[in-house]
Amino acid sequence: MRRLVCCCAVLLSFACAKPDTNASADSTAAATPMIALADVAGDWQVRGNNEAGDSIISYRLHMTADTAGWTITFPGRPAVPVHFVSMAGDSIVTHSGPYESALRRGVQVQTNNVFRLRGGELVGRAVAHYRVTTADSVMVVNSTGRRVTP
Repeated sequence: MRRLVCCCAVLLSFACAKPDTNASADSTAAATPMIALADVAGDWQVRGNNEAGDSIISYRLHMTADTAGWTITFPGRPAVPVHFVSMAGDSIVTHSGPYESALRRGVQVQTNNVFRLRGGELVGRAVAHYRVTTADSVMVVNSTGRRVTP
C-alpha cells in the first residue's frame, strides 16, 4: 500500500509541475535562423525538379528588399508578378498567377511557394494548381536557386 501511495505522489508531483516554456521557446528560436527580405534581395536563377528529381523548369526570380516588384521570368516570356504572402522564421511564402504555364501550353496555372535561404542558396517548394478538369491538376516542384545579382 505504501508503494502505491508513493507512486501516486510522484506521478501527482510530475503532473502538477509547471512546464518550463522559456527553455523550449529559446531552443526553438536558436535553431531557426530568422530571415530578412534584404537577405534574399536580388536576382536568382532557379531550377525546378518534380518529385521524381527530373529537372523540369528554369526561371529567373527577382526579389527586392521590400515586398514590391517581385517577379518570375521564364525564358522568352514576359515577367509574372510574384505576390508576397508572409514571412516567419526562415520562410518566405509567395503566390503567383494565374498565368499561362511554362510547362503546359495554353493552360493557366497558379503557384504557391515557400522559400528558405540555406547555405547561400534559395531552396523551396512550389505547389502548382492547373486549371484543367483532369486528375493531374496539381504538381509539386522542388526548387533550388543560385544568386545571379545581389
